[in-house]
Amino acid sequence: MRIAARHSGACQDGALAYKILPMTPIAVSPGTSHDTLLTALRDALGARHVLTDPEDLAPYLVETRRLFTGSALAVLRPASTEEVAFAVRACTQAGIAVVPLGGNTGLTGGGVPSGGVVLSLERMTRLRAVEPVDATITVEAGMILQDVQDAADAAGMLFPLSYASRGSARIGGGISTNAGGIAVLAYGNARDLVLGLEVVLADGRVWDGLKALRKDNAGYDLKQLFIGSEGTLGIVTAAVLKLFPKPRSTSVAFVGLDSAQAALDLFVFLRGRMDRDLTAFEYLPPFALEIVLRHVPGAVRPLDGAHGAYALIEAASARPDADTRAELEAALGQALEDGLIADATSGASGAQNDALWRLREGVPEAQTREGASIKHDISVPLSRLPAFLDRASAACVAAMPGLRPCGFGHFGDGNIHFNLTQPADMKPADFLAEWGRFNRIVHDIVHELGGSIAAEHGVGLIKRDELEHYGDPVGLDLMRRLKAALDPQTLLNPGKVVAAPERDPPAV
Repeated sequence: MRIAARHSGACQDGALAYKILPMTPIAVSPGTSHDTLLTALRDALGARHVLTDPEDLAPYLVETRRLFTGSALAVLRPASTEEVAFAVRACTQAGIAVVPLGGNTGLTGGGVPSGGVVLSLERMTRLRAVEPVDATITVEAGMILQDVQDAADAAGMLFPLSYASRGSARIGGGISTNAGGIAVLAYGNARDLVLGLEVVLADGRVWDGLKALRKDNAGYDLKQLFIGSEGTLGIVTAAVLKLFPKPRSTSVAFVGLDSAQAALDLFVFLRGRMDRDLTAFEYLPPFALEIVLRHVPGAVRPLDGAHGAYALIEAASARPDADTRAELEAALGQALEDGLIADATSGASGAQNDALWRLREGVPEAQTREGASIKHDISVPLSRLPAFLDRASAACVAAMPGLRPCGFGHFGDGNIHFNLTQPADMKPADFLAEWGRFNRIVHDIVHELGGSIAAEHGVGLIKRDELEHYGDPVGLDLMRRLKAALDPQTLLNPGKVVAAPERDPPAV
């Protein structure tokens, strides 16, 4: 069943029409006036899709946490790959930087412009094809993640990439940052879910790598260059994504534990007993649960008493005969007998499962309401995760008494959002001014334990200098060489991920 076809020539999608634009040279060149460039872009994209009024620009210049505010000559809103290619060629020939933007839900400043133009993919939302036999879906980069999930569901399949901002995040942004989320344990990061890509290169050429192949060893795997590159090597305009059978049975449990080490012991036990049916294992410290109960409407304490740590566990299976609730309860019953856990509860319905998940997904909202937060998105080898949590928490409290560590997240794949909530009697601005000092404390421990300072949110602006500090010199050199080869003028999202040697990001 093919639901949609790839476009060719003139295309009509509802009331939206677009045209193939010529690959001929554009009448702009280095030194071209901004007015001349904008005129060419308006002629190609339509005047109402080249925004220059400051009020129209404002929403595109500030990142989610408002840590950065950028500047731009214009915001471009192309409706097709051909229009993206035209815009990139025009800007490149004029020497103007291009900063691609999806849903603007990033957390590292990766979409904040420092001059040039913002290229928003918000109009590129077409579902090109769903192929249940191939178990693939082909979508344009501006499609909302939730819409991708819904399209897969309508075809009787599952697209498993999922995170808190799925209602506004766009799939191109998730691919460009190699997003993770709550299903990595079972299905992998975005990188593991992409079969093929369509990418506009810095010179305006379009690489058509939209293959739905599970095996293809015909040379370099080029798509991997662009996944996680944050728009610095090319602009993803469409993707072929993997689909999976829809789970027939899903169960969620919330567990009380003595410590992070007990959480690790439980995870290893469940992994060995449940294998692929174990789809999520999320960790919460006591502080995380307490602020969720305090600030998130409808949140209810799931267990009697207090515990040293908590885990939210999900089991799911597509097998027709699967009973994951019975399977999970039997496993937790054995864990209780073995002294691995102190208490547990499981959802008896979809609504109860959702209520338990809200205790985990409500943590970011609760942290915002509790006060200023210095955030770290790290990963370490799973075996070292308890040591990291213990050491980093102790070191941060020693550096600032009254500070409240909140390390939570994707325990099963070694990824923790190690966030630090301000002391109750401290001004938010004074606390956030200490971000650099706590980066060094936390990241030194991560580095010593063989981990990564950027697990799933990307590098962007906020971690670029940290990557320079901790990154392997040979690896950094290779990244710079790739950047120079694919973007020799340093015009694609300049200043992000790796700093270009001996040159600053071009300004407007």
